[in-house]
Amino acid sequence: MATTQLEGIGACVFDAYGTLFDVNAAAQHCAADLGDKWQPLAELWRGRQLQYTWLRSLMKNYADFWQVTGDALDFAMDALDLEDSALRERLMELYLQLDAYPEVASVLKQLRDSGMKTAILSNGSPKMLAAAVANAGIGDYLDAVISADQIKVYKTAPAVYQLAVDQLGVAPSGICFQSSNAWDAHAASNFGFRVAWVNRFGQARERLPGNPDVMLDSLEGLPALVGLG
Repeated sequence: MATTQLEGIGACVFDAYGTLFDVNAAAQHCAADLGDKWQPLAELWRGRQLQYTWLRSLMKNYADFWQVTGDALDFAMDALDLEDSALRERLMELYLQLDAYPEVASVLKQLRDSGMKTAILSNGSPKMLAAAVANAGIGDYLDAVISADQIKVYKTAPAVYQLAVDQLGVAPSGICFQSSNAWDAHAASNFGFRVAWVNRFGQARERLPGNPDVMLDSLEGLPALVGLG
């Protein structure tokens, strides 16, 4: 996807996990305890976390993202023959303090200083998002932190994306949505957002409804994309 400039953008809305915050950081910080299992654990944990949100939404059996994250960790640890309750507790606590990617604070500050509305729109529970935002020191650069927990269903449900429209007072076509998760980028485009897929990990393009407007490899190019460069 060629980079272009998006016109008429009144708000930049960000997915949290994988986009602003490094979802592998918790396991990586425990590498001394996990050894060569840290990366398989991180991948299994994240994969099941996402799958459980989709499956719970289809089952109409909601549990908040903190419970889903714990359930996914339990699966991953069991699959890798890891039985260590203290390690599990540490991993969960570290998930509340995930590292932000290096460019996040400066990009958010530039957007806010230029008068752009900014928000997070995430599956994360309010407790998790508040902790991550505080840990990254980015609260002053956000107009809103919006959780799917408000409506008890997860992305890719269109109602989740509608939360940003309602709370920011900006039409879908005036919102530029950023996600590193290709499925999320497609769903947001399908809803009607303008979308920058932040393809940090060189993923293949998904075959799903919607079509992200641009692909970036980090958030650094976002201000220029929305006419603030």
